[in-house]
Amino acid sequence: MTTVQQPGTVYLVGAGPGDPELLTVKAHRLLRSCDALVYDSLVPEEVLDLVPETCERRFVGKRRGHHSVPQPSTNAVLVEMAEKHETVVRLKGGDPFLFGRGGEEAAYLAQRQIPVQVVPGVTAGIAAPAYAGIPVTHRRAGSSVTFVTGHEEIDKRRPSVNWRSLAAASDGLVIYMGLHNLPRIAEELMAGGLVPETPVAVIQQGTVAGQRCLKATLADVADQTRAQEFKSPSIVVVGDVIDHQVEACKPSPAAVTMPISF
Repeated sequence: MTTVQQPGTVYLVGAGPGDPELLTVKAHRLLRSCDALVYDSLVPEEVLDLVPETCERRFVGKRRGHHSVPQPSTNAVLVEMAEKHETVVRLKGGDPFLFGRGGEEAAYLAQRQIPVQVVPGVTAGIAAPAYAGIPVTHRRAGSSVTFVTGHEEIDKRRPSVNWRSLAAASDGLVIYMGLHNLPRIAEELMAGGLVPETPVAVIQQGTVAGQRCLKATLADVADQTRAQEFKSPSIVVVGDVIDHQVEACKPSPAAVTMPISF
């Protein structure tokens, strides 16, 4: 432990989608030198092993079906760590500012005069499809893509996603945390104008061991994922980009161990 007169700096670091080789150079450097680590459930042990043995660790993961640490408690932990340590890494799966509550944590710390910096990470919405050989944009498949959360139960104060409007507004969709609500999402997208034959891909455990990819149509994807027992975390891609999949470019998923088993 390092005793400091002024609060230490909290780095909101993106751990990427799971494959440790997708860490940024800056994230790797901070992990190797941090005094305290506050981390989520989607960070593999192989990444956690990078931190010094003397580093104080706190687990604050959130996963469906498991006990979750409330966000106010996580905020309090970050303040506590900054008051005790010089370099605090708040490690988040993917990118801190994309469905990672990094903006909330940054604002909370800044309001309390605690130095905070964000370190972007590779987001699963791009990496998981890529590891299946699916580009999320393609010149022959439209000019727009929308990243959206399908897990509307996260915060009841957040306005519900208008799926019918999205169906007409974007050429492609990348849906995070949407597996549980996929039946309703598919129905709403078709009600918004997408044809039942619209291609859909679901990638489970993208970039790590156990990755698998299901391709279906919008009309039957919910039944297919249920029949094949797909689980979270999964990324759902909707649109004609799926027809431009290049399986030959797929990287090999990384063999890793997660703090909470998939």
